[in-house]
Parts: sequence; structure tokens; C-alpha cells
Amino acid sequence: MPLFDMPLDQLKTFQGSNPRPPDMEEYWAAALAEMHAADPQLELIRRPFRAEFAECYDMYFTGVRGARIHAKYLRPAGVSTPHPAVLMFHGYSGDSGDWADKLGYVAQGYSVAALDCRGQGGMSEDTGGVKGNTLSGHIIRGLDGSPDDLLFRHIYLDCAQMARLVMDMPEVDADRVGATGGSQGGGLTLACAALEPRIRKAAPVYPFLCDFRRVWEIDLAVAAYEELKQYFRRFDPRHEREDEVFTRLGYIDNQHLAHRIQADTRFFVGLMDTICPPSSQFAAYNKITAPKSMVIYPDFGHEGLPGSSDLIFEFMADL
Repeated sequence: MPLFDMPLDQLKTFQGSNPRPPDMEEYWAAALAEMHAADPQLELIRRPFRAEFAECYDMYFTGVRGARIHAKYLRPAGVSTPHPAVLMFHGYSGDSGDWADKLGYVAQGYSVAALDCRGQGGMSEDTGGVKGNTLSGHIIRGLDGSPDDLLFRHIYLDCAQMARLVMDMPEVDADRVGATGGSQGGGLTLACAALEPRIRKAAPVYPFLCDFRRVWEIDLAVAAYEELKQYFRRFDPRHEREDEVFTRLGYIDNQHLAHRIQADTRFFVGLMDTICPPSSQFAAYNKITAPKSMVIYPDFGHEGLPGSSDLIFEFMADL
């Protein structure tokens, strides 16, 4: 088959190229402590969406740094017996999507929570507070300040906090919660499962936010990753700080969080993906030590993968 990245046999052993910060574990321990200390001030506001078997709510909670975060929350109408739940995460710059596209899980007897990432296309708040680029630059937001100011740090914590809040719902069985999403949503699925190890099933689809240096090395810092190249062009044109920059990005590189995942993970990849190249995805997949499997689409890129939604639905049915 045609190749632009590594052959499949090399992908299966690739361990990534982005440096891992030496204090990675301490960094995330402190981040999670900040999240746990926050008062979420959870609020559920009923939405009159016309689905007789579902109750639909706008869910609001306060995340780290005081941001008010929004998610859609749906549960089976009139069901109080603890049941499974599925968490959904959207693509870069998008939002939590329509109510209707979550009803299949509700009809199956599951609750569903779908996050709006702060500062993107939905209703979650981005409180800002850092210097530098704020236009289509969420990967690099906070890169020139303290590592604690990286915007994706906060977004990852929003994912884990939403998972925790859903698990605390009286109608949800905390031992039967899954997570899924594509592209950025795939990366957030990995981050959520890493930071909330009670997640039992994870189905990331061609995840973003993996092995930043590898993406740059093969000249694919375009489209979703374009801000990496633009950062260097604007703020470090001679790459005098290259190692420092990629090491700092390592805090939000999912390949360095993947070892924390305890969920049964079903990974979906297209080998012709030039947006989130396969090698960047395998760098994360190969570090997962929990039960895992890879569903490979040799001729597909960053696009709809035929049958993947059905496979994920059946995968989550085992909850």
C-alpha cells in the first residue's frame, strides 16, 4: 500500500520522539489536586427536547481557574437504578453536538455526557489569563508561561472532572463508564481515561494531541497542528529553544499519559491520516499497558471510518 509514514511493522513498536518532562508524574498529581479542591457547583437545567424516553439537561460545573464549563447530559427517563454511562468528546474547535446523536445510548439504558471544551465552539468559558496567541492556538496557549498555565492542562482536567461528576450521579454505576471521541475527542478520551482511572472502556478515534515532535519532524505541522510551526516561525525562528518547547509540550502529550490508562481500550486509526499521522497515534497506543486492540483502516485518512460508530456502540454495550 502507499505510505507517507512508517510501515505498519515499525508503527507497532514505535515509542515516540517527543521528550517526556522529568517531573511528569508530579505535574499531574498537583493538577489533579487542584481539580479535586475546586467546588464544582454542579447545575442541571432541564431542556425540553422531544424524546419521550430521555431526560435532557444542560450541565454546568466550575472547573480549574474558575471557568464555568458546559456539557450536555442525557439520562433514561424515569430510571433510577444505577446504569452505565458514556462520555463523549468533540473535535478541535467544535462543540458537544446535537442532542439527537446521543439518543442511541440513552435508548440502550445509558446516561450520556458530552463536553464543550473551554474556549472552543460550545458554551464553556475560557477565563484566559496568559500571554501570547489566543487565536486558534490552544496547543501553544500558555507555552511561554508556567507549565501550569497550558490550556490543554485545564481542558484535560475538565474531562476528568466531568467523568467524576457523572460517576457521582445517583443513577450512574461508577464502575460502568466509557469514553469516546474522534480527533481532539480521541485525545481527550485518552487523557480522561488516564486521569480518571475508573473509566472502564475507552474508544479513541484517530486521536489528536500525541507526539508533537513527531508531527513536526515529518512536516505535518499543518491543519490542526499548524500552530506548532507558526509558534516557531513567530517566537523561535532559529529553533534555539526547540528542546525546551517540545519538553514543555510533553506535559500535554498523551503518549506520556497513556501508561496511566486502566480502561479496556479500542483504538481506531487510518494509515493514510495526514492530519494526525499514524506514528503519533501509535506512540500513545504502544504505551498503553491495559487490555487494548487496534482497528486499522489502511486506505483511510482523517475522515469518517466506515462501521466505526457501530463497532464503538457494540464495544460500549459490554458495559
